[in-house]
Amino acid sequence: MKNKLIVILFICVAMIMAACSEGENKSGAEGSVKQELVLNAGSEPASLDPALNTSVTSGWILDHMYEGLYTRDQDGNITLGVAEDVEVSEDGTVYTFKIKEDAKWSDGSDLTAEDFKYSWERVLNPNTGARFAYYLFVIKNAEAYNKGEVSVDDVGIKVINDKTLEVTLESPTAFLDSLMTIWTFYPVKKDIVEGNENWTLDAKNFVTNGAFYMTEWEHDNKIILSKNDDYYSQDDITLKQITFEMVDDATTAYQLYQTGDLDFISSIPTDQLSAVKDSDEYIEFPYYSTAMFIFNVNKEPFMNRKVRQAFAMAVDRKSLVENVGQTGETPAFAMVPPGADTPDGDFRELGGDYFKEDYDQAKRLIEEAMEEEGWSEFPEVTLMFSTSDNNKRYAEAVQEMLKQNLNIDLKLANQEWNTYLDTLGRGDYQMGRMSWTGLYIDPAVNLEYYLGTSTNNRTGWVNDQYDQLLKDAQVEQDIMKRFELLHEAEETLMTDLPFMPLYFLTKNYLTSTSVKNVAYYENRSPVFKWAKKTE
Repeated sequence: MKNKLIVILFICVAMIMAACSEGENKSGAEGSVKQELVLNAGSEPASLDPALNTSVTSGWILDHMYEGLYTRDQDGNITLGVAEDVEVSEDGTVYTFKIKEDAKWSDGSDLTAEDFKYSWERVLNPNTGARFAYYLFVIKNAEAYNKGEVSVDDVGIKVINDKTLEVTLESPTAFLDSLMTIWTFYPVKKDIVEGNENWTLDAKNFVTNGAFYMTEWEHDNKIILSKNDDYYSQDDITLKQITFEMVDDATTAYQLYQTGDLDFISSIPTDQLSAVKDSDEYIEFPYYSTAMFIFNVNKEPFMNRKVRQAFAMAVDRKSLVENVGQTGETPAFAMVPPGADTPDGDFRELGGDYFKEDYDQAKRLIEEAMEEEGWSEFPEVTLMFSTSDNNKRYAEAVQEMLKQNLNIDLKLANQEWNTYLDTLGRGDYQMGRMSWTGLYIDPAVNLEYYLGTSTNNRTGWVNDQYDQLLKDAQVEQDIMKRFELLHEAEETLMTDLPFMPLYFLTKNYLTSTSVKNVAYYENRSPVFKWAKKTE
């Protein structure tokens, strides 16, 4: 009997130990999931200096490293970021920001009001050459300082104390909170920036104030970000590491995604779309962006407006989006995409289309232009685009359409992204591919691309009436009148046509089902700040 009791006790103990072991293993299995993600950035960042960057892809990386006074939550709503409070004067021109006491840099030092003052004045300094400096022109005397007309001391940015920043505007700006979420308003650390003029080229130089900081950068290969334990909201961050790979070939990236080497891709090969569209991993998201071909109006044949109009009329956009893109894009006959609300409805729906495709009329316009310019033969034209499978497909389709509809032989040339931007910036092109995403959702941000003073406007087109309309709209307090001015500005732009709109974008992603809590935005790349790997 005694022996039986011993056996029974042994079995019970073994069962209890097995149960405990099973529970520990199960818990360990869940806890053993590495909180690391591998995403595809596609290419080497153009710049990771918040003051100098104009690229959405580079901005995607910056959005994980830095945070402004305002930010977005997981649902895309504007909320306070490193600012814990803001007071606005009765006339709407003075904003007083209180910065969170626990807001710090990734090296553990305090984030201060002086950091923002320094960073914003650096953006505005004409010697910096910041292409997005005009976003800060809502600040009093910011534009005048950028143009060298006043001193930096006249700019409406004032430090009250270490954690209090006062910003005075030129006029009340209803969209200021949305505007200040873009990376141009991110702070940078003065001693880092001024200690090395090439500080943005080495991971060790990045001291950031966001959820992650850079720990490794193999140029043209990958960037690795690690969780910033000094981030004020670090308890909300589950991921320990994000790797941004730089695979510019969509097919290769897709294959890496299929093998699990990538957790996310934003460029899906056309021949794979039908196979993935019904997958739980496929996400199609509206995007506040316009794809277009821009014209250099200072080079033949695009000095003649009739040529620009003819090219715009000679492209079958429906065929492009259905047969080339196949990802939900919509034909574009204007600059501002759908998505900008006005008191009367969507800005694009109210504005409508500004032209229609008409191949016969396009041929007549080419004939008239040749007669006006004295061309016996139509000048040779080269369309340039940045290297990618998607851009190449669109370029080849348009090449075929212009040959068929206008009997014009379009030559094609491609360059790596950074080289391409430099080429366009020098004006060493005739026709180029570009897309423009509103970094905040308002028609003005799309139309300002073609301001005569905009360094993003690489077309050479300057129209004083257009510039004045946008300037008037910026300070107009009557919201209905403001949108009237913006519609008038778009009409002016679409009459001169320094570009030809192609389509309004839709973003298409593949995200592993093991990745949860990704924030998808309609005008920014997905943010993985709150993401979690579950298996």
